[in-house]
Amino acid sequence: MELSHIAKDLNLKIKCGEELLGRDVSGGYVGDLLSDVMANSKEGNLWITRQTHQNIVAVASLKDLAGIVLVQGKEPDVDALEKASKEGIPILVTELSSFDVAGKLYTLLS
Repeated sequence: MELSHIAKDLNLKIKCGEELLGRDVSGGYVGDLLSDVMANSKEGNLWITRQTHQNIVAVASLKDLAGIVLVQGKEPDVDALEKASKEGIPILVTELSSFDVAGKLYTLLS
């Protein structure tokens, strides 16, 4: 499913990477520990996290993730937005919890 459809269906706010919303999302990964995400996420996953610093962009780029969703109203740091724009990683935000986003994403992808 395209990231644009997920963003619309989950009412996600796009912080950067609007031009990249045509990416296919193959699944999701929930995690706040960077080493865990590096070890266990898969290419094409949409990463759901509370982390807001620029290192999330490095991990998403390394793993070729479809994008990052920040939950619970978290806003990305300025450095994270700049790096995401340079590296082509969409960042989206929501007021929902990780649990709610993951459940809704699972339903959409099933």
